[in-house]
Amino acid sequence: MKIIVATNRGGLEDDVSPVFGRCQTFTIIEAEGNEIKNVEVIPNQFASAVHGAGIQTGQWVVSQGAKAVIAGNFGPNVTAILQQAGVEMITAQGKVKDVVERYLRGELKSSFVPSPSMQPMQYSYPPFSYPPPYPPHYPPSYYPNYPPTQMSKEEEMKIIEEELQRIEDLLSAIKKRLEELKK
Repeated sequence: MKIIVATNRGGLEDDVSPVFGRCQTFTIIEAEGNEIKNVEVIPNQFASAVHGAGIQTGQWVVSQGAKAVIAGNFGPNVTAILQQAGVEMITAQGKVKDVVERYLRGELKSSFVPSPSMQPMQYSYPPFSYPPPYPPHYPPSYYPNYPPTQMSKEEEMKIIEEELQRIEDLLSAIKKRLEELKK
């Protein structure tokens, strides 16, 4: 069984990342029964995507054949992708090894219960579009249909600061493109 964990540095001693689509690394775990057999750490190639990081990451997870994915938070768009593919989404915090072992013992179950009104957002992106009004990587408090999580104030602040930086980077790219078009 393959389990993919969103992480910061990666490995069994790292903490589970509070974000999914924009985490820095993934710790990929192969398990048999309740035993971890193999661990691999790879960088998240979509972490710096201008837009759609969660969607792209979700599609990548599905392509890897993962049975479960673990992170501190999942946005609505990636949730739709993973649910449709039958990938379990485990919302958890703590050391990767501890969380994975709890999952393997059956102590952690998929924490997402979809609302009937929750649909994946449909929007297309021209090369330099404005961000969607409801990015999938905001903290859970921004999602009215999300189940509550036990995210600390510091973790939520970190997510918001990362989102602010992403928006500033996107604004910079938009301004640069606008200047190029004016020439």
